[in-house]
Amino acid sequence: SADPIKPKLAPLNEGGSELLNKTVACLQEENEKLKTRLKTIETQATAALDEKSKLEKSLKDLQMIQGDQKTNANQDITELENKVAALKRQFEKTLNDSTANQKFLEENLVTTKHDLLKVQDQLSTAEKELEKKFQQTAAYRNMKEILTKKNEQIKDLRKKLSK
Repeated sequence: SADPIKPKLAPLNEGGSELLNKTVACLQEENEKLKTRLKTIETQATAALDEKSKLEKSLKDLQMIQGDQKTNANQDITELENKVAALKRQFEKTLNDSTANQKFLEENLVTTKHDLLKVQDQLSTAEKELEKKFQQTAAYRNMKEILTKKNEQIKDLRKKLSK
């Protein structure tokens, strides 16, 4: 079965609108990249926490077997806890940075869309003004006058023919 043909939008020839559309697309692409990066960092943090849990369990098993090495084990746990705390701080900082950047991009996207609507409105107004100015030109008035006279002549000829 053939896919239904999707209507394609006509390309815009206005520089401002096209630029704003490209900016919107660019911001959306950057937003997707940041979301992907955030997921990767979350995965790494989860893996680090899993690794911490495994290492702590292994350490406790060793402490039971080798009771006289408690001091070393406690130092190792402290080191691990410090490493995990550092990883957690790094993860939270990255998460906060990504969230702030995403919020900035979303606000920028909204602003850009508003700008696009303003430019489209200005374009529409300019087109209407241009049409109005054209209608006020002598050439337009002369053509309209000629058309009106010709229409009158055609009406007269039709009346004569119908008699």
